[in-house]
Amino acid sequence: MAHIELGVDENRFPGINGPMAYRPETGKPLSELAEVLLRGPHTLSAGERELIAAYVSGLNECTFCATSHSAFAAAQLDEGRSLVDQVRANPDTAPVSDKLRALLAIAGAVQQDGRKVTTALVDAARETGATDLEIHDTVLIAAAFCMYNRYVDGLGTLAPDNPNVYAQAAQRIIEQGYLAR
Repeated sequence: MAHIELGVDENRFPGINGPMAYRPETGKPLSELAEVLLRGPHTLSAGERELIAAYVSGLNECTFCATSHSAFAAAQLDEGRSLVDQVRANPDTAPVSDKLRALLAIAGAVQQDGRKVTTALVDAARETGATDLEIHDTVLIAAAFCMYNRYVDGLGTLAPDNPNVYAQAAQRIIEQGYLAR
């Protein structure tokens, strides 16, 4: 049960959905940010960007966000759930491109403390072909998900145990995006 009365059925509005419904005037810009970062036109695929969100959410131990964005990434990556699980376990040994591995290292640094993003990490990403836009958006995805994770966990929202809830949400996000809440 959430720490405050959200005025919604938590089973219908689990995780971040409840607080966004409770306060739509703040939920809308948060949804718009997620839409741009995770689904907008980009050189990184939507699955790769969702994977960054899932990775950071896992590092933050946010059950709802890690589980939902893992499902969203898996549904959009050819390698599916196996790749997501490997990245979340250890991105250094996961079968991803050198560029994505370097971007995940940057995301992991942001999750710890933004000041841990070093010139060496950025240079390493550039050496693998990462563009300034990809580096920028990786930092912003990681920073945003630290905020989203703390929002969800700080209000004590429900994280369903049923994997079907997350699979259904993944299909809804793929088909309708983050603005159709």
